[in-house]
Amino acid sequence: MTILVAYDGSADARAAIEFAAKHLAAEPVVVLTVWEPLLVQLRKYPLAAGVLTPEAEDEARAQAEASAKEGAELAVASGIAEVTHRAVADNESVWKTIVDVADELDASLVVTGSRGLAGVRSVLLGSVSNHVLHHARRPTLIVPPAQKAAG
Repeated sequence: MTILVAYDGSADARAAIEFAAKHLAAEPVVVLTVWEPLLVQLRKYPLAAGVLTPEAEDEARAQAEASAKEGAELAVASGIAEVTHRAVADNESVWKTIVDVADELDASLVVTGSRGLAGVRSVLLGSVSNHVLHHARRPTLIVPPAQKAAG
């Protein structure tokens, strides 16, 4: 079986990888970064049509690949022995893409941070982790933010 870890580069996503490495390292891990293609962005944000270009889509794909690779490197540095990474285009919603990839991999567990880089948008639309929790048909672990040392 495989553990799927959703990763977007945020502090919460880093905490999720570190938690998985510390507590769940017995299985292979796939680090997944989801990115939005140009057509999806145009459908969601039609007023942004002037700034969304094919070059912007290429850049988004490259950034997602780099983020997924960064997450995989963090997983290896945290002690996970068998790690792969993927950047997958979101054709509908980030949470649905995560759930679909988990189904495709027959993941034994989905791990995500409680808040990602979506920030204000997640407050308005609902968090990705909340949607994954309620729609995944498999165990899901939502890792809260890392506790800051009192000082």
